[in-house]
Amino acid sequence: MKAKFHQVPKTSDHTFKIRHDLLPHFGTIWHYHPEIELHYLIKGEGIRFIGENIANFEKDELILLGSNIPHTWKCNIKSDSEYYVEALVLHFHPESLGHNFLSLPETLKVQKLLTLARQGLIIQGNSKQKVVKLMNKMKESTGINKIVYLLKIFDLLSNNAEYEIISPNYASSSSNNFDDERINKIFNYTFNNFKRNITLEKMSELSNLSVTSFCRFFKNLTQKSYYDFLTEIRINHACRLLINSNMKIGAIAEESGFENTSNFYRHFKRFKDSTPSTFKKDYLNDFEKG
Repeated sequence: MKAKFHQVPKTSDHTFKIRHDLLPHFGTIWHYHPEIELHYLIKGEGIRFIGENIANFEKDELILLGSNIPHTWKCNIKSDSEYYVEALVLHFHPESLGHNFLSLPETLKVQKLLTLARQGLIIQGNSKQKVVKLMNKMKESTGINKIVYLLKIFDLLSNNAEYEIISPNYASSSSNNFDDERINKIFNYTFNNFKRNITLEKMSELSNLSVTSFCRFFKNLTQKSYYDFLTEIRINHACRLLINSNMKIGAIAEESGFENTSNFYRHFKRFKDSTPSTFKKDYLNDFEKG
């Protein structure tokens, strides 16, 4: 399955769209669209896929995505909450304000920003909270005020040097050699089978590659080894069980796909810099304080 073109819904009486999502999850379809996406995560955690990058995400993350960069968010689902993820999402087509809008002398900085955003940007620094406030005001505004807030947001972002490029090796969906069908097979099989024993031989067979070629392909694409990716998914699942259940650590290790408890402890320490017991204790303490 290749990255799907997604038609962003828009009513005829609005030039662009901002919405407040409160959902069980964001969906898992690997997709792209020509609209610029500004995505502020209010609540939720999991793994996001943007371009060739795979990384954990958590609340209070502001991301700017340029046109046509494929992306999806796979959320950790909490059993005690019907609506686990919450986000403000702004979609803006580059030609929404006119074909030549981004070619004006006054908007050249914005054009440069949106070109850079085709690699995905995590917005940091003081501008982040200012942008989030403007997004909230935009959501409640009507008429020309919505456009005013949009221009203020892009003015802030285009003059903000505090950002991190998410997928620096990704240029655009049309010029990148990114093998969507192959990587989707890898992702889907891993998510559906991470509790079982997964071998490199099985993944290379699934990808129609030799083991060596598969390892090179995955590392070049994601900047991490396949086993690190698999272990990260297992650790995230274990964290959900630690927080949402009273299962013993040995049972959690087995349920998350680890061969034994000592193997689980070793990987948990590596990825979380903590022991499972300390992680759960710290989470419960933070929850009580909140």
